[in-house]
Amino acid sequence: MFSTPAFAQAAAANPLDPLGGLMIPMLAMLAIFYFFLIRPQSQRAKQHRDRVSAVRRGDTVVTAGGMIGKVLKSSDTSDEIEVELAENFRVRIVKSTLLDVRSKSEPVKDAT
Repeated sequence: MFSTPAFAQAAAANPLDPLGGLMIPMLAMLAIFYFFLIRPQSQRAKQHRDRVSAVRRGDTVVTAGGMIGKVLKSSDTSDEIEVELAENFRVRIVKSTLLDVRSKSEPVKDAT
């Protein structure tokens, strides 16, 4: 009278299965973030560190405050450099506050 045919149900997926569910899309997203965001940013940071550590006398530098000056004294052992911002106006600046280092022969970058 109340009998219904029994249908076989599929076995439930094992929640501990490492390749099932959301694991593969999650790994794909991590790989995309690494190759498109993290890796390029770390390469740019490394290039900036190399440029700042290689600053030498005669280079034009841009500070974090937006001031542009010419390097007068630079030492590999110290983290400070002496920069001339205007004629007879010299300041000491910490190398880590430099935004850009332009060499003597490098052309000025376009603002576009």
